[in-house]
Amino acid sequence: MRVIKISGRDLDNPGFVAALGHALMELQEPAVLVHGGGKAIDNFQRRLGIETVKANGLRVTDNDSLGPTLMVLSGLVNKTLTAGLIQAGIDAVGLSGVDGGLLRCSKHTPDGVDLGFVGTIDKVREDILLNLIQNGQFPVVSPMSLSHDGQIMNVNADEAASAIASALNADVLDFVSNVPGVLANNQLLPALTREEAQSLIEDGTIHSGMIPKIQAAFAALEIGVQCVRIVDLNGFARKAGTVLSQRPFQIAACTSEVLK
Repeated sequence: MRVIKISGRDLDNPGFVAALGHALMELQEPAVLVHGGGKAIDNFQRRLGIETVKANGLRVTDNDSLGPTLMVLSGLVNKTLTAGLIQAGIDAVGLSGVDGGLLRCSKHTPDGVDLGFVGTIDKVREDILLNLIQNGQFPVVSPMSLSHDGQIMNVNADEAASAIASALNADVLDFVSNVPGVLANNQLLPALTREEAQSLIEDGTIHSGMIPKIQAAFAALEIGVQCVRIVDLNGFARKAGTVLSQRPFQIAACTSEVLK
């Protein structure tokens, strides 16, 4: 079982969905796709005259932005991606964390910061995904989720993918981004442990946008995912990228699992 998270930012690239569909057709195992869509949300809100608000660098989903966020993530992005995968020959089914109560969450207030209608996942109904997979279908999941009192909430797509991977006991969680993996001196690092990654952050080798990707990867490992990979679409198709695991002795097993 494999869970794949893609950035909504990549969906604007011509040919990306077709190439993704081709890569997914080559998989020899069941999989679930989770997507983001921050860029599309920003563009839609701009057209509506709604300002994107952030607190400590984190997106705020308030009364004005909740509706557009839901429409874009669970509507435009999810259905465009699902349609593209169907066209590529994949029996894709688009759904959100709201459907069937797939993803249940509690209000997320990191360091006491109120982000509005933003949640953190604490329950996954994996049976919904397993039923689709057992029927030969390919779930495509928007991270919009449902609180325990019935409020629709926005959830970070990395967190949604991590929670789903943990619930499904996935062998691998792939973070497919616009970078080939973790680089040092312009060379791709094929594998990293937590200690190695932390050292590279401290000496500045890992910086800017790669830091949150690393943090998301190790957060997934902390909740039970065995192997995580950071990779771009070209590397995904070629079984490349950077494999991350908690400890050195797990790297060989994870690399074998990713490259199978």
